[in-house]
Amino acid sequence: MDALFSIPFLSLLFVPAITSYGTSLNLLFFYMTWTTLVLSHSPLRVELFGSAAVRLLFYALPSLIFFLFDILIPSTAIAVKAQGEAGLPGGRKRHTLRVKQFKVAGWAFFNICLSIAAQSAIESLLVRGLGVRSAIKVSMRLPMPWGMVKDMFFGLLVREILTFVLHRYVLHSKNILAKYHNNWYHQLNAPFPLTAHYDHPLAYLVHKFLPTYLPAMLFRFHMLTFLLFLGSISIEETFAYSGYTIMPTSFFLGGIARRTDTHLIDGGVGNFGTWGLLDWICGTTDGDRDFEDDLASEIEEHEIEEHEIEDKVRKALESSKRKIREGTLRRNMPARTRRNGHA
Repeated sequence: MDALFSIPFLSLLFVPAITSYGTSLNLLFFYMTWTTLVLSHSPLRVELFGSAAVRLLFYALPSLIFFLFDILIPSTAIAVKAQGEAGLPGGRKRHTLRVKQFKVAGWAFFNICLSIAAQSAIESLLVRGLGVRSAIKVSMRLPMPWGMVKDMFFGLLVREILTFVLHRYVLHSKNILAKYHNNWYHQLNAPFPLTAHYDHPLAYLVHKFLPTYLPAMLFRFHMLTFLLFLGSISIEETFAYSGYTIMPTSFFLGGIARRTDTHLIDGGVGNFGTWGLLDWICGTTDGDRDFEDDLASEIEEHEIEEHEIEDKVRKALESSKRKIREGTLRRNMPARTRRNGHA
């Protein structure tokens, strides 16, 4: 637990919010925490506890809260569900399917633990079995911001490619994994919280674990970059599989959530990627909106917001100028005229 709560990634998030320290002191505290963590624990332990902490904070806890919200207050949840009552856990038969709902939640948490165990097995095989360097770089030297941005971009791009290829040609083909995927995940009525990690364990490792961990291995992410990478994916999965219509961003998360809904409801005839980019290129987009439509809508929305902001700024400037002119004229008036005006 001391390793879990000393993850410097958490200190980077919370320390600026609860203290009045300057940026330099925050960075110094962050570096000291990271150095202490690396020196006091093995690299494998740092990697596993860090991955578990990110999954817990950015996926498991918010998804569990959404899940309980759907179960305990269904009448309110229906108002924000894309599929209405059918989008609730258990669909319209939610009162008789409580056991199945918690079964989905249980398998989702089991698969998360399975992914961490697989991560541990790969690292142990590389370091102890083959005697090579670890897949994730755990060192006291911090990565540069530009390096983190570059690794994140290429990591997410490779993840999109792997997700599309494995999902379309492995999980929706004629093999045993496709059968497992269809009998587990595609038996759900609609996505709801925690279904992002609900699937047969073997299908889950292919569909979720490999596209997430292989890019980190390929580019050998620094541990902090990997935590940021895993955190962004966890947030995306939390909202994309929640089934809600209210999203932080309409283009990125909103588009992913809409494609996730359509893929499950239509039986997996399209929308195999995460972003929808490769589906748009390969012509496998399912639904009335594709990646290009989402992008165009987002650009149009931002243009409208920009024009509204410009209009408000222009009106505020004109009002200020008018008040300044009126004040100047009043100061230049003779004293008698001003008194008469007040009278």
